[in-house]
Amino acid sequence: MNGTGTSSSGTRPVIVIGSGPTGLLLVGDLAAAGVPVTLVEKRPHEISNLSRAFGVHARTLEQLDARGLADDLLATGSTITELRLFRRLSLDLGTLPSRFPFLLITPQYEVERLLERRARELGVEFLFENEVVGLRQDDSGVDLDVRGPDGAVVTRRAAYVVGADGHRSAVRRALGLPFPGVSVIKSLFLADVRLAERPESVLTVNGEGDSFAMIASFGDGWYRVMGWNRRHEVPDDAPLDLDEVKQVTRRALATDYGMHDARWLSRFHSDERQAPEYRVGRVFLAGDAAHVHSPAGGQGMNTGLQDAANLGWKLAAAVQGWAPEGLLDTYQAERHPVGKAVLRSSGGLVRLARAQSPALRAVRALVSAFVNVAPPVQAKALAQISGIGYAYPAPRGSHRLAGTRVPDVALESGRLYEALRGGRFVLITPKAPAAYEAQGARKDRLTVERWAGDRRTTVLVRPDGYVAWAADDADAAAVERAVAAHLG
Repeated sequence: MNGTGTSSSGTRPVIVIGSGPTGLLLVGDLAAAGVPVTLVEKRPHEISNLSRAFGVHARTLEQLDARGLADDLLATGSTITELRLFRRLSLDLGTLPSRFPFLLITPQYEVERLLERRARELGVEFLFENEVVGLRQDDSGVDLDVRGPDGAVVTRRAAYVVGADGHRSAVRRALGLPFPGVSVIKSLFLADVRLAERPESVLTVNGEGDSFAMIASFGDGWYRVMGWNRRHEVPDDAPLDLDEVKQVTRRALATDYGMHDARWLSRFHSDERQAPEYRVGRVFLAGDAAHVHSPAGGQGMNTGLQDAANLGWKLAAAVQGWAPEGLLDTYQAERHPVGKAVLRSSGGLVRLARAQSPALRAVRALVSAFVNVAPPVQAKALAQISGIGYAYPAPRGSHRLAGTRVPDVALESGRLYEALRGGRFVLITPKAPAAYEAQGARKDRLTVERWAGDRRTTVLVRPDGYVAWAADDADAAAVERAVAAHLG
């Protein structure tokens, strides 16, 4: 025991708090990179069907493809190529420039199950029923006070800590960070039900008057219903019965599809909030601990998973001692603006969906008509909702590709996202370049590939699938300088 009445545990390179999709992807990436990592979760070990996310967008599927997981997840759900946001607004996902030109409808627990399996296979240490009750940090590490299932508090030390513990994040509170924002929808309900009549689509969405409803299929005969009635806003703990769910659904969709046998009913509210900082010293926030959004567009879980994809390789580089100066600071610089953009887009969609005044309804009609008939506008909306349209800041004077997402381009050896499965940078060179091979320690963090076609651009792709550096007709010396700058 030490002076605070707690026992002490050994030091771990990284401790991640929270076993949702964000935390699970992150610990898997760290373990795949050879970094010992512990995941702490206050809940008992279970895969819950109570999660709200149901859609996996193209960019998230690309990230899962880079980990060899996308095809397994596709087998758990159904895809849709048209996204209807209002009665008049339809977005054609089939036009997305991606290997995954659709929205995958599958419950969040399938994502979690897949990511947990990967993490366990890679040797991640899991501590369930362990709650963070204190946090302190200094120049060399972070001390976490963790209360176990027996009530005893153990102090665990890590070089870095990531709070991926949801919108009520204990890590964020321990840092003293505010979580400013508003409740954009004050009262929603969720229900898991059986239906006597099968909807025409795996995802059915519409709003009518004061009511909104969405029905999504689990694929096993059960359906998730989400909805709201703006004239009946009540606290989250107010009683909810199936009759209320039916009434709202009938008003929004003109039918309740004969819903019956509800196995679960719940109320919640939807906030729009974002922490001002995603990093404080050696502690980081990711996923819902850093930002929460309205459910419009299904972007919340996807944004968190992409936070993890951005942060994991950077933390691994820092732990292993080869991170360029300032690399960890780029997490805030790159992901905070994306979180802010998602807040704006999802918030705008839900406000248009809830429009009541004639003026706002007219705006909604104009927006819908404009997007439907203007291909560039629709393409931009699709790129933002799907996640493939976001790019990261690049240094002044960089090549035009720097910071952009790289699609699944063809290489002599196969596909780029297959090459990324090693968790390394990928250097793509023209077919007949000045010879370049990964040397020494770089062999563990760099794969060298060649274009399948006749492209002359040399591109250094980060482990998360974004361009670190690019040049047209680069010589061997220029390539070596770029590789050294990014990989040490």
